[in-house]
Formats: sequence, C-alpha cells, structure tokens
Amino acid sequence: MSLVQSVDNVALLPAYLAAGTAVLVLLADLLVARAAATVAVAAAGAVATALGSAVVGAGGPRATFCVSADCSYVYGGRAALVGALFALLTLGVLALSGPALRAGQSPVGEYCFLLACSMTGGVVLGAAGDLITLIVALETLTLPLYVLVGLRRGSLASAEAAVTFFVVSVVATTVTLLGAALLYAVTGGLHLDRVGALLAGRPDLLDVPLTTAAVALVLLGLAFKVAAVPFHAWAPATYDGAPLPVAAYLSTASKLGGVVALLAVVQRALPAEVTGPVLAGLAVLTMTVGNLVALRQRRTVRLLAWSSVAQAGYILAPLGALALAAGRTADARAAAYAAAVAYAVFFVVLELAAFAALVALRPAGADGGSLADLRGAARRRPWVAAAFALALVGLAGLPPGLAGLFAKVTVVRALLDGGAGWLALVVAVNAVIGLAYYLRLAATLYAPPAEAGVAAEAAPAEAGGTAGTRPAWAVLGTLAVATLVALAVGFAPQLVLDLAAR
Repeated sequence: MSLVQSVDNVALLPAYLAAGTAVLVLLADLLVARAAATVAVAAAGAVATALGSAVVGAGGPRATFCVSADCSYVYGGRAALVGALFALLTLGVLALSGPALRAGQSPVGEYCFLLACSMTGGVVLGAAGDLITLIVALETLTLPLYVLVGLRRGSLASAEAAVTFFVVSVVATTVTLLGAALLYAVTGGLHLDRVGALLAGRPDLLDVPLTTAAVALVLLGLAFKVAAVPFHAWAPATYDGAPLPVAAYLSTASKLGGVVALLAVVQRALPAEVTGPVLAGLAVLTMTVGNLVALRQRRTVRLLAWSSVAQAGYILAPLGALALAAGRTADARAAAYAAAVAYAVFFVVLELAAFAALVALRPAGADGGSLADLRGAARRRPWVAAAFALALVGLAGLPPGLAGLFAKVTVVRALLDGGAGWLALVVAVNAVIGLAYYLRLAATLYAPPAEAGVAAEAAPAEAGGTAGTRPAWAVLGTLAVATLVALAVGFAPQLVLDLAAR
C-alpha cells in the first residue's frame, strides 16, 4: 500500500481562504492600523470563503490527503453547506460587533483575527474525514471563543464566563480525545469510514467493554459542545456573560460545529445500535430540561440560551430513531441525518435573526438585559420588534415562521419513518411547552411600556434601557438579511433538505 498522500488544492480552497483571512487581518491591523480597514478585510475574507465553499461544492465531491481508499479531507455538498454557513455567520457577527468595536470595548485586530481563526476551524470541520482532523478542527473553532468571550474590557461577568467556558471545554476535549484513543485501540484506525466499516463487519467487537467505553466517551465529549443535558450547565452563564455578538456566535456557529462533529462520527464511524439509545435519551433530557428551565428565565440572553439548549434536543431527536431496528434501514438513516442537518441550518438562521434584533434594541455595548427592558420596544422600533417576533415565532415552530415550522415537521416525519413514534410525541409536547416563553417574549415587545410609557424611554443605557442612539446600519442590515433568508428558506425548505441529504 502506497503511503504517498494525494493533495487536491481545489478541495482545500475554502480552508485556504478562511486561513488567509486570518493572516490578512493581522497584516491589515499591523500595517494600516485602521479599525475600518481591518473589519473590511475580515468581512471580505468571509464573503470569499462563502463563495469559495459554494463554488467548490457545486463541482461534485472531492477528497484529499488520501492513503489508499482512506481520505482525511472529503469535500462534498454537506461540507460546502457547512463551510458557507460558517462564513456567513462570521460575516453577520462582524456586522453585529460594529457598535461595540467603535466604542473601544474590544481591540479590533485581535477580535477580527480570532473570529477568522474560528471560521477556519468550522470550514475544515465540515470536510473532516478522520478523528484527528475532526477534533483539531473542532478545537480550532472553539479555542478563539475562550478569548472572545472574555475580551470585553472591564467586565467581570465576561471574565467569569470565559473561565467557565474554558474549563468545561477543556474537560470535553479531554473526554473526546480519550474516547478517540480507545476507539483506535479497538479498531486500529482513525479514518471515520474505516472505523465504521470495521465495527460493522466485526459484530464481536461490540461486545468488548473497551468499545462501549470508547463510543460513550466520544459521544459524551461531543455532547458538551452542543450543550446537551446533562452537559449543558456552562451555556447559560457563558452566553449571558459574553458580549452580545459573541453570544450570537456561540449560540449559532459553535453549536453548529458540535452538531456537525457529532453527525460525522454517528453517521460514518460509530455503530447505530450503540449510539441510538444514548442519543434518544440525550434528546429527551435536553429538550425537556431546556424548555422547562427557559419558562422561569427573566434575563433575555439566558432565556435564549436555555431555548438553545432545548433546540439542541430537537436536533438530536432524529438520531434517536437509530435506537430501533426500523430506524436503522438505509432510507430511515438517510432521512434522520438530513433532518438533523436541516434543523440545524434553520435554527442558526432564526437564532442569528433573534440576536441581531436584540443587539438593535439594546444600547451599543450593553448586555442583553432583562425581559422587562424590552417591554414596549415595538412602539419605539416597530420593524426591529417585528423581525424579533418573527424569529421567536419561527423558533417556536409556528406560522408565519415557516422555516421553524418546516424544521419541526421534518424532525417528526423522520422519527415516524424510523418507527420512533414515542419520541415524535415527546418532540410535539416540548414544542407546545416552548410556545409559552417564546410567545411571552414576543408579547412583551408589544406590551404597553411601564408607568404610562415613560419609564422605559427614560431608562439610561447603564441601567439597561432600550432607548438610546439609533442602531447601526450594519446591525439593521444583518437583521434584515437574516430575516429575509429565514423567510426564503421557509418558502423553499426542500432546497435545504436536499443539500443536507447530499
């Protein structure tokens, strides 16, 4: 067997563009030393990465770093979708960060560099073909976020959130690496397809305790990344302590990375009869606990954080159908994987729209505040409040938020096709529970302001009022684009599902 690896530079083009963006941002910050130029370079790089991902993905599957039939980097339709989505999320977060960066709350060069590095990890993650590439890409996505969470100057809450996120993430990475090492000890392979073929062809290996421990550790380590219960406690505190744009990135791009990594190992490497019951249990716990705790939240970002935990349960739910024989047929498995990817795409679009609206309603550089701070916001900024309400309704799965409605229908249909009717019922019940806090927040936007409509207007920015300067055009533009994309995919959801199935 030849050990010479082939290199396909076309397949690597999106990764080159993302990594090049990080380098160019450093050079722009060093040589030009103008904040606007640095942000412009980062934004241009994100756009180029998104276009590169789409163009390379349109040309059909490509693979590189191959030894015989095993490839460490496999770029296809799903990898292109993930790469383009990470790049666009990075672009959106850059736009949301404009007011805070202009206020001098974070150093512009370092901020844009860290975002570009995280984007690079996300782009590579979608094409990872072996466990080492997958874990390194996931950590490249995550490591810059430790600093971004704590980058807000003079904020104790931001520093505490960064430490919490760092400690939990290091533990999660350690657990995942230990599971990967044990899996290598059992199978002698690291490439996902090779490990999956070996475990499928050697049923006796599933009876080895070391195999069970390896599978469990890999799953549990990745469950931290998606904030699945009971590995979720870090998420609300981290989101609430981070700057709002960084919280938006954590809730969308970081969670998407965990979902992509989990799907890669479940679909290609780990045995379904072992992973199915674990994922079904995680899905039930995650959506139930997330929804129930979200009902009691009074701070806006914590409510969105707990709802994000519940949404992770919906994403994991289709994979729970693998616990049953009917869910392990080829058609049922393909439908489950496609449903999980499609739901993740719909979720990140709606979640970005929700955070963009929150940034637009809050003073520049402020935290998310409490629900009471948003009371009557529709009277001051009706279009922003309408976009926020649409995003919330979409996350709840109600019309006219057709993207969220289709996402939940897709999950339920995949579960029914896989014979997991009981899990589909749990999803339906939790969707009803979720209506309570999503609609409560939407109603708060349109409620009469407290004390005859003057208290909220007079609240200073330091106290968390929503009054203040008009939102930046970049923030409003991001909100408008995210809302339009959510509407577009709601009317043409099959396009996303077709891409997710590739």
